[in-house]
Amino acid sequence: MRTCVIFNPTARGDKARRFRRHLDDIGRESTLKQTAAVGDARRLAAEAVCEGFEIVVAAGGDGTLNEVLNGFGDVPDGFERARLGVLPLGTVNVFARELAIPTKLDAAWAAIRQGRETRIDLPAVDYHAHGRPQRRCFAQLAGAGLDARAIELVQWQLKKKIGPLAYVVAGLKALAGSQSKITAAGGGHSATGELVMIGNGRLYGGQYRVFPQADLRDGLLEACIFPRVNWLTLARCGPSLLLRGTLPASAVEVLRAESLTHSSPSPTPLEADGELIGHLPAAFSLQRSRLRVIVP
Repeated sequence: MRTCVIFNPTARGDKARRFRRHLDDIGRESTLKQTAAVGDARRLAAEAVCEGFEIVVAAGGDGTLNEVLNGFGDVPDGFERARLGVLPLGTVNVFARELAIPTKLDAAWAAIRQGRETRIDLPAVDYHAHGRPQRRCFAQLAGAGLDARAIELVQWQLKKKIGPLAYVVAGLKALAGSQSKITAAGGGHSATGELVMIGNGRLYGGQYRVFPQADLRDGLLEACIFPRVNWLTLARCGPSLLLRGTLPASAVEVLRAESLTHSSPSPTPLEADGELIGHLPAAFSLQRSRLRVIVP
């Protein structure tokens, strides 16, 4: 199987250093394409699909994976022409955790070489950025409000030093600011809150099962709506997340539907797979069993 691996040669961290030590071995069995700037992974993925590679591997975190995914979408029939492989080198690697893709490089590469495929649903979001309509696919999750604002506030140098804790620091900063009112609607129901998260799979932020009913293959998106986000909410939800990995059911409202909309009367940031992409309003849709992924 012709395999192309897309990676950032300047990425830091232990996982990235281990990956670079294996470059010669991986390069003998695949074609390597290196990124140099934000957006390159998307362009290189589209290029790889057009060149006829059967497997295109995102070697990086969830942001790199999202770019590669959207590179598939930039090519006519791209999702049928190529399969997605993942070498999880990022800070959190939520999507890899969802599909039980090994975090150890040797095991993850062995799974890619084996080439076992599964099909999962492919969500997308339509929104506006810089005054223009945009569409972005995502694999695992999206969010509007506090979590998107936290991503906006993350200091990337701090992230390199303390990893996932940088998101906690940014989240506390976001919590101290004013919050937008967001209305989520879908499946004949609606709910309003100050934080709305959408899950294709169960996990958020690593091992936390924020979307316990979500399934990558059920044709539905799950929206988790927090009516308020403040210090009381943190005190109420934090212990349950840390001890059990889930949210208290009474703390959130849940919508499950094939399509969802988000709107807000004030400027509200929007993220997909942990990357800030634009602002509300937004419309979410899903194509069932569209994405082909290599799994163990």
